[in-house]
Amino acid sequence: MKKTVLYIFDRLRHLPGCLIVLLLFISSTHLFAQIDTAQKLKEVTVNSSTVPKLQVIVPSQTISANEFIKYNAFNVADAIRDFSGVIIKDYGGIGGLKTVSVRGLGANHTSILYDGVQINDAENGQVDLGKLNLNNVQAITLYNGQPPDILQTARAFASASVLSIETIKPQLNAAKPYLITAGIKTGSFGLVNPYLQWQQRLSNNWSFIVNSYTENANGRYKYLIDNGATISQQTRSGSDIAAQQIDGALYWNKTDSNKFNLHINYYNSDRGLPGAVILYTPPPLGQRLWNRDLFVQAGYEHIWKTGLHLLINSKFSQNNLHYFDPQFPSSSGILDQHYNQREFYQSGAIAYHFMPNWEVSYATDLSVNNMDADIPNFRFPTRVTLLNVLATNLILGDLTLQGSLLNTNISETVRTGTTVPNRNIFSPTVMATIKPFDDKNFQVRGFYKYIFRVPTFNELYYGFSPNTTLKPEYTNQYDLGISYTKSLTGLLDYVAFTTDAYYNNVLNKIVFIPSLYNGSTQNFGKVDIKGLDVGLKTQAKLSAIYKLSLSVNYSYQRALNITDPTSSTYLNQLPYIPQNTVALNAGINRGALGIYYNQIFSSSRYYDNDNQPADYMPSYAISDTSIVYKGVFNHCPIMLSAEVNNLFNKSYVVVQSYPMPGRSYRISFQITI
Repeated sequence: MKKTVLYIFDRLRHLPGCLIVLLLFISSTHLFAQIDTAQKLKEVTVNSSTVPKLQVIVPSQTISANEFIKYNAFNVADAIRDFSGVIIKDYGGIGGLKTVSVRGLGANHTSILYDGVQINDAENGQVDLGKLNLNNVQAITLYNGQPPDILQTARAFASASVLSIETIKPQLNAAKPYLITAGIKTGSFGLVNPYLQWQQRLSNNWSFIVNSYTENANGRYKYLIDNGATISQQTRSGSDIAAQQIDGALYWNKTDSNKFNLHINYYNSDRGLPGAVILYTPPPLGQRLWNRDLFVQAGYEHIWKTGLHLLINSKFSQNNLHYFDPQFPSSSGILDQHYNQREFYQSGAIAYHFMPNWEVSYATDLSVNNMDADIPNFRFPTRVTLLNVLATNLILGDLTLQGSLLNTNISETVRTGTTVPNRNIFSPTVMATIKPFDDKNFQVRGFYKYIFRVPTFNELYYGFSPNTTLKPEYTNQYDLGISYTKSLTGLLDYVAFTTDAYYNNVLNKIVFIPSLYNGSTQNFGKVDIKGLDVGLKTQAKLSAIYKLSLSVNYSYQRALNITDPTSSTYLNQLPYIPQNTVALNAGINRGALGIYYNQIFSSSRYYDNDNQPADYMPSYAISDTSIVYKGVFNHCPIMLSAEVNNLFNKSYVVVQSYPMPGRSYRISFQITI
C-alpha cells in the first residue's frame, strides 16, 4: 500500500502546480448532471426540444438514433465523424476499413464499449467501425479520459478515450407486446441493405429483441487520378462486399434495481480488397478478406436497499479472419492465411454510497486472449490480463472531485520462441468540475490521466522480424475546459457550448518502420499533442411550424515528433493528422419533413514523418445532404429518406493511395408495426 501511495505522488508531482490547484477546484459529476437535467426539464416549454447533455465531469459528445439520418450515417464510423477531436481513417468504399483516432493518439488508444462491455481485438488493437451497423443502436457517446459513472468494468478505465455504444432496449407493455421494424436501404455501388428488428414481450419480466441485416454491394465507384500532366477517370474495382449480421438480446427486469441481459452477436462477411492506387501500376486484383466473428456476453445488475450496487459482466468472443492474395511474390505465387483469436472475459464491480455525496467503487476484470495462425514460425501467444481499479466520487456543493487508480497486470506465454516480460503498471486519474457562478448552467472541468497501451499480437509477433522487446506506449493526458447549456423560451429553444484545451504527451510511441524487403515495429521516441475542441449546438423556432437546428464542431491538433532535436523529423506533424477540422450540420424541419446539410472540412496533412512536399495531402471539404419524411401510414410509423453523399463530387483521399468515392446516392424506407 505504501508503494502505491508513493507511486501516485510520484506521478502527480510531474503536473504543473497551477494545474493541480485547478483540478482540485473544478468539478461536477454524472449524478450532479442528472440533478441539473431534472431542473432544466421543469423550465422547458411545451414547444422546445431536449437540451444536449454536456455537463459531465469529462468532455463527452453524444449522437442519438433520431440524429443518424441527419448526418447521412450508414455505420458507426459515419455517425461520429463530426465529433470534435475525431479523425476517421477511411480506406474508401462501402466495405473499406474504418477506424477512429481521438485527439491524435491513434485507434489503439480508444476503447469501444458495446452495452458497457469492450469489443476487444488483441491481434491488431483496432476495431473496424464500418462493421458496426446502426439499426440496433440507441445512442453513441464519446468520452475523453473515461466515462463519468464510476461503476464500470475495469476496462472502461483502461484507455485514453471510450466510445460507448448503447443498443435499443425493448419498451413494451401488455397492450403492445411486440414491435416489428423492417426497412431497406439501396443506392449507388450496387448497395442493397434490408434489415429487420423484432421486439417481443414474453412476460412481465422477460423480453427479447432480435436485429438482423444483409448488405450487398459491388463497390465499384468512379475516382480521378492525376499523373501531373493529365487527369483521368478510373473505376474502383475489387471492393465488393457481402455481409450478414444477427444480434439477439434477452432481457429480464424484475425491477429497475434487479436486471439481467444476454447478448449473442454473429457477423459474417466476404469482401474484396482493392489495394493501393499507384501511378503507372495497376491496382492489385483478387485480394479478399473473410470475417467470421461471434461474441456472447451477459450482464447482471443489482442495487440493494442499503445502497450497495453490483455489476457483473461475462463475455466470450471468437474472431476468424481469412486473407487471400493470388498475386503474392513468393514461390507459391499466392498468400493464403488464416487467423483465429479467442477471448474469455469476466468482470465484477461494486459501488457504495458511504454518504449521500460520497461514492466509492471497486472493479476487477480478468481476460484470457489467445491466437493461432497457419503462417510460418507463428508463436501462438496467450495473454492473461488482470485489471483492478479503485474509484471515488465526492460532491461538495458545486464542486465535484473524482479519482481512480488502475492496476494492470499482464502475463504472456508463447508456444515457440521468446515473449515479453510480465508487466505490472499503476495508472492514476484525477478529475474535477465546478459551477463557479450563480448561473449553474456554466461549468468548468479538468482532468489528468496517466494511461498506456500494450503492444498488440501483430506488433509483437507478426512478419519476418518480430520484436518482443517492444515497450508499452505511455500517455499523459491533461484537459481543461468549460461547458454552458441553457434552455430558452424566445427564438432559440436552447444553446449548448463546450470548449476544451488539451495536452497529450506520449512516450515509447509504437510505429511500424518499413524497409525495402521487410519492416519492423519499434518504440520510436516521443510525441507532444496540443489541441483545442470547440462545439456549439442550438435550435431555433423560425415560426409555428418551422424549426432550424445547427451544430458546429471545430478541432485544432498540433501533434509533433519531439524525439530527437538533431533529426530531420524533429517538430514535424505526425502523419495523417490535420491541424484544423470543422464539421457543420444544419437542418430545417416542417412537421414530418426535414432537410439536412452536413459539411466536413479537413486541412492538409502529410502521410509520412518527413513532411516533404512529396508526402503532402491537400485539404478537402465534403458536403452531404438528405431529405427525410417521418409520418404514419395506416396507423404504422414510416420513414422515407433520400441522401446525396459528396454532393459536389470532390476528389479526395483520407489514406494515401486509397481514393474515396465521388458523388453517390442512397434511398431508405422503414416501417414499424
